[in-house]
This record gives sequence, C-alpha cells and structure tokens, in this order.
Amino acid sequence: MSKNLKIGLFGFGVVGQGLLDIIQSQNLNLEIIKIAIKDPRKKRTLNKDLFTTDRNEILNNTEINTIVELINDADAAYEIVTTALKNGKNVVSANKKMIATHLKELVDLQQEYGTSLLYEGAVCGSIPIIRNLEEYYDNELFHALSGIFNGSSNYILSKIFDKNQSYDSALKEAQDLGFAETDPILDVGGYDPKYKLAIATAHAYGLFVNPDAILNIGIQNLSNHDIKYAREKNFKIKLVPTARKVNTKDIVTYVLPKLVTKDDFLYNVENEYNAVAVQAAFADKQFFYGKGAGGHPTGAAVLSDIAALRYDYRYEYKKYHSENSVKHTEDILLEIYLRYADEDLITLLNFDNISERYAASSYKYVVGTVKLESLIKNRDLLLDQSVFVAYTGRQIYKQEQLSGNVFAEELASL
Repeated sequence: MSKNLKIGLFGFGVVGQGLLDIIQSQNLNLEIIKIAIKDPRKKRTLNKDLFTTDRNEILNNTEINTIVELINDADAAYEIVTTALKNGKNVVSANKKMIATHLKELVDLQQEYGTSLLYEGAVCGSIPIIRNLEEYYDNELFHALSGIFNGSSNYILSKIFDKNQSYDSALKEAQDLGFAETDPILDVGGYDPKYKLAIATAHAYGLFVNPDAILNIGIQNLSNHDIKYAREKNFKIKLVPTARKVNTKDIVTYVLPKLVTKDDFLYNVENEYNAVAVQAAFADKQFFYGKGAGGHPTGAAVLSDIAALRYDYRYEYKKYHSENSVKHTEDILLEIYLRYADEDLITLLNFDNISERYAASSYKYVVGTVKLESLIKNRDLLLDQSVFVAYTGRQIYKQEQLSGNVFAEELASL
C-alpha cells in the first residue's frame, strides 16, 4: 500500500513552483507541510505560515517523513540531504553538482540509515534515464551513453546553426528567456553536463567517478571560423557528454563539443531539449528525448521520485554492489578538430596522427588523433580564447584493447 507522505520542501523557485502546480492538479497521497525559503519578503501566493527560513524547522519536524531539496547551493544542499538521511527521512533532490560530488558517500549513508535518496530530476529534466539505467539495463552488457544534457548550450547552438545567429546574440536570447544564467559558464563550459554524466555513469556501470576527473571543454570559445568549418563539412556542433566502455573493464568519460552528422540521433535535437543515446549488447541502440529544463518538466521528474517513495522505492546500485571491477581510464585516442593560434600547443598535445591541416594569418586548425590524457593534462591551454576543440565522433581503439573483447565488433563501429 502507498504511504502517506508528509513533505518538507527546500526551495520555491521555478522547479519548486512547477512541482506544486503538478501536485495541485493531481489527487495524490501526499501533503506539503513546510517550505524553506531564503527571502521571506518576497510575495507568495500561498499562506505565509507555510514558509520558514529555518532549515531545522523542517529537518527536526517528526511529522515530516520526506524531504524534497530543490535549491541551487550545492554545499547547503549537501548539509540538508545528509542530515535528512541520518534523521531517517527519505529525500528527493535535483542538485546535480552536490549529488555527483558526494555520490559514493550518499550511497553509503542510505545503506547505513535505511533511507532512500532519489534524484531523477538532477539528470536531463523530464527524461527518466536514471531509473532506466538502474532497472531496465540492470543485467545488460552496457556499452555506451552519450547525449545532450544541457538545454542552455543546446539552445545557443540551435540558434547558431538553424537561424544563423551569432554566438553572442544566441547567448543573450537564451539569457533573456531564462535558459542561461547571467554568468553562463556552468552551462556553456560543460560543467553542468559533467555533473550529470558522473551521476549517469554510476548507474550505467556501477562506477563512481569524481567529476574533477572528467574532462569538460565547452562552447564558450566557439568562433565564426569553427561554425564555417562545420557547415562546409555538413556538420552541426553539439555539446556532448560521453561515457563508453573501452574494453570489459575500462570506462572512459568526457564532455566535448562534437561535430554531429545528419545520421546521428543528436543532429535534430534542438533548442532546450535534451536527449540520451544508449547502446547495450542486447537492447542495441536506444534514444530518449524530452525537455531538459523548466519548472514543469523537471517538476514532473521530481514528482515521479516522490510518488515512488510512497512504495518505499530505492536505487539498489546493483552494478556497484556486484563488484564488477570496472575502472576509469584516460588511455584512449580521440580524433579532434582543433583551432589554435600557438604552434607550441600542437607539440604539447603530441598528436598521434594529423589527417588535415590548414594555416592562414587569422585561422589555423588541425584534425587528428590525440590521447584523452593529453587533453586533460593541457586543459588550461585548451580554455584559451584562441582555442576551440571539437570531437569528430571517432574514438580510436588500440588492437590490444579490442583483443579478446566479446563486443569488439560493436565497439569498433561506435
């Protein structure tokens, strides 16, 4: 039977309001007891007695059995979530940075205190990818996970390639519409999708990866030269987080702009929409598509988690507990397009092979294969405004990596 949930809500911004709208439209066995806010002076449509600025008024309330955390501050979210779990309260969170940074600890806390933390709304908005990775693919030989995990950057890129807008114009439009922050670097710099990728990787492979170990290069340095190059080659550019099996034990992860061809699932994912493409041994390729941001789409994902808690649902982290011994690796060759100004960068990256090269007074680029570990080592140089990096979609496997691999043929074709 479903439990009667008594909810303490932290945060009443766009997602919090969207969640309330959905709850009020449904006949559900739950009740919001108290809402924690930062600014008590802000006008609210609800009874003022419902709000508090004291987190302990919610965390120490024995009537409340479920905490819903929807705030932006990752450090404050961590304190709220860990305290709630230790106090025997189940939690729903949408704070991807906090979850990605502390996921192993949060898994251990759930096991120690017999509580449940759900966070579908933290990854790709309305797309139910976490529970699918956890349940549908629990016994699959899982090969690859990639997609568009950030609506802000995708909106900007859509306007550039579909409407011929400049980067600056598209960014301003995204900010005016509320898709991008005043300081958009978390989105366009690839940090937001990196946190989401770390969470998804834990459920896809049972591997907890520190987000700091994941290379993230964004689109903030995109220039007219790069846009022209992509158009001439019939590509679009998308910001794509990726997790792949290199062999049966090694997982590689990165967030890079990608030169996307027309036959790629991601080519027609536009504006604020998100998408997740997965590949597994038996289910083969599958594609999830939906709105990645906004009060109602994300609120729907949060509500799905709340509803699951009525039946005591929890993530089992089966792949992690199976001790499958997979590990994170940087030992892979990627083919990249690199716009650069300083010839020393080519030397530092130590390209394994260069297949295309162009040099003029105002624009230089190479296309070639380079080690992921070399990109990570020189990440600070790659963030220089004179540099832009894009992955061509070709991941190069060494013969020894493919040797004896039960899915070598599938890997070679990705």
